[in-house]
Amino acid sequence: MRGDRSYTEDEQVGCPSVSVILLNYNGLRFLEPCLESLKRTRYSNFRVILVDNGSTDGSQEFVRARYPDFVTPVFNRENLGFSKAMNQVLQREELCGKYVVLLNNDTEPQQHWLEELVKVAESDSSVGALQPRLLSLRDPRYFDYNGAAGGYLDRYGYTVCRGRIFYSIEQDNGQYDDMLETLWAGGPAIFLRHDILSDTGYLDEDFWAYFEEIDLCWRIRLRGYKVLCVPSSVVYHYWGGANTPRVQYFNHRNNLLTLIKNYSWLHVLRYVPGRAILDLANVGYALSKGDLRWAMAIVSAHVWILLHLPLVLRRRREVQRLRRVPDAEIMRLMLRHSVVLQFFLQGRRDFSTLSGLPSVVQASQGTGS
Repeated sequence: MRGDRSYTEDEQVGCPSVSVILLNYNGLRFLEPCLESLKRTRYSNFRVILVDNGSTDGSQEFVRARYPDFVTPVFNRENLGFSKAMNQVLQREELCGKYVVLLNNDTEPQQHWLEELVKVAESDSSVGALQPRLLSLRDPRYFDYNGAAGGYLDRYGYTVCRGRIFYSIEQDNGQYDDMLETLWAGGPAIFLRHDILSDTGYLDEDFWAYFEEIDLCWRIRLRGYKVLCVPSSVVYHYWGGANTPRVQYFNHRNNLLTLIKNYSWLHVLRYVPGRAILDLANVGYALSKGDLRWAMAIVSAHVWILLHLPLVLRRRREVQRLRRVPDAEIMRLMLRHSVVLQFFLQGRRDFSTLSGLPSVVQASQGTGS
């Protein structure tokens, strides 16, 4: 908590409480710039909770020595993964304010980032999640890979962002300055209304890491809450670009889990087989490049789903009991046409050039198609 104010005192003067939950695992080189940028935040009623997943690089000692009055530490003995580590805090009411932010350790928020997010959340009680404009720390002229200016999916579950399609990242020239509804909010800095998590459920710990924010945002949508990108709030993210077989495995596995859990049966049967065919083509491409580990990561993701079908179906039943809105409401925020085919076969590299964009995006671009 900043200064001597309590959450209650600040909320009485219109400044609701925010808990910024920062996850760290052997990220010592990022901690100082991240925490110093948080100290410059122009918002009075927030606290920083650092969850360390068993780091061995001196991160815990550094935080204790340098930020004893600024950071509330939660130190784990081992790496629990992203979802379980974050849930440790999200499930503790005494640590969470009215709003929570799940923040990566390799981020540097601008001074007014939090103020802008709170302003939007306070203006609309139907807001469940928000994300800032995410820009690259490596080159601030460009969007960040994970989230950019708001995330969407095509109907086969492939991700696309305003400002990023697969590995093609756009320069930020103000083309996505409008605040817009999105399907999901980027994981490096996702802002949540804390009280809805008891309604939607917390992060799915089966995911371990990757895609968990998309799964959560889909559930938030299923309960009838909004997800928005707020470009007036800016956070810079380093994103190392790791694309190891382990990352590939979790991305494909968790993507499939998200589709099976959140779609109605009609759309599971309609789109998951198509997704499997696209993944099979991906395996073929990997083998043509001689990358057996990449191919095996994709195959292993599908095998895991088959071997854990009872667990997958149990998770699906839990999610479907939450449903308040039909698939049609969710799918209005999806691309109607495959982003894979458009990117790799038609050469479409910028988000605005894609066909079948969600209607909310088309309206912001002034198109009627």
